[in-house]
Amino acid sequence: MDEIINRRIKQVLKGDQNAFGEIVELYKDKVFQLCYRMLGNRHEAEDIAQEAFIRAYVNIETFHQNRKFSTWLFRIATNLCIDRIRKKKPDYFLDSEVAGTDGLTMYSQIAADIQLPEEEVENMELQETIQKEISKLPQKYRSVIVLKYIEELPLQEISEILDMPLGTVKTRVHRGREALRKQLRSL
Repeated sequence: MDEIINRRIKQVLKGDQNAFGEIVELYKDKVFQLCYRMLGNRHEAEDIAQEAFIRAYVNIETFHQNRKFSTWLFRIATNLCIDRIRKKKPDYFLDSEVAGTDGLTMYSQIAADIQLPEEEVENMELQETIQKEISKLPQKYRSVIVLKYIEELPLQEISEILDMPLGTVKTRVHRGREALRKQLRSL
């Protein structure tokens, strides 16, 4: 495929516009998909994909044929998408008044940082349940699970604390997590 593309590029450099049309046909769907995934809007993705091919055509002489054309083209499309995202500005301001309200601003629409009391209770109950299930694990698994997930220590440090090889720590973390998962499923 790269050989075919390189031949077409040489033809384009000689002035054959139809050769570039063949390149577009080969890559149009992939470039569109890339743009669509980045932008989330079909129309914008179509515009940016088209712009990417225009830029590629205009700057084809800067392409180094010892490199992969698709990588170069996707880089152009990605940069154009990033530029489009940066240019988008919100069309509202937090201190502007919400239509149909008596003086409420957009600040009032922002979720609070604190949890609701019922959410706090649910979290406490869940943590209690998990703690009980961890205490039921065999000691060799319990120690690594507590150090890894409750104390949030890196595996190398757990290895040093427990004076055991890193591979053993990894195995016990995996097996302990699987045992805990089985216990929690049965609840």
